[in-house]
Amino acid sequence: MFLAINFTMRELLLEIFNRLYKKFGEQHWWPADTKDEVVIGAVLTQNTAWNNVEKAIANLKKAGVLSLSDIARVNEELLKELIKPAGFFNQKALYLKNVAYFIKNHGGFPHLSKKSTHELRKMLLSVKGVGKETADSILLYAFERPVFVVDAYTKRVVSRHKLSEDLTYDNIQKLFMENLPLDVNLFNEYHALIVKLAKEYCKKKPLCKGCPLEGL
Repeated sequence: MFLAINFTMRELLLEIFNRLYKKFGEQHWWPADTKDEVVIGAVLTQNTAWNNVEKAIANLKKAGVLSLSDIARVNEELLKELIKPAGFFNQKALYLKNVAYFIKNHGGFPHLSKKSTHELRKMLLSVKGVGKETADSILLYAFERPVFVVDAYTKRVVSRHKLSEDLTYDNIQKLFMENLPLDVNLFNEYHALIVKLAKEYCKKKPLCKGCPLEGL
């Protein structure tokens, strides 16, 4: 089915969101109990599937190492062993410690929360092991700032639905942030729904029939 409707980009992005929300419902994302756990998960999820992160987090919980202060003090070799299911464990153990030291040395979440989003993002990106996606995940889910997170799933959906020819991180983020209300809950839910779409329909080999965005 083809819908001959002329949408503005804002209307199109909201239509996509509404269709996904109607199909999948609220996603309750990010699945974490504390801000510390959000930050840890944001680092662990680099270049791996979330189910692998869950295994690593389960190991950390069992070992009583699921706060940033715990990460900072724990033996690095033990940390590597605990997070092994998330892959790249040598690098990620170092990255986790870098982030833990960064937050501790800057007065923790209460002090960092006083920074502007721009300044805080710049500070996070200065930490070795924290790229744009990781920094923005921390900003959105731990600091509750209206920053749109762009991941591989988002790039896939944007590309297949021809929302933009420029698939760089900054351009895709700009696409959403300039055409949607700067709302933490909206960005949270939108990102989660895109992930759900990519897992259910917009896979590497897409299942277009029955997709909630079919015909759009």
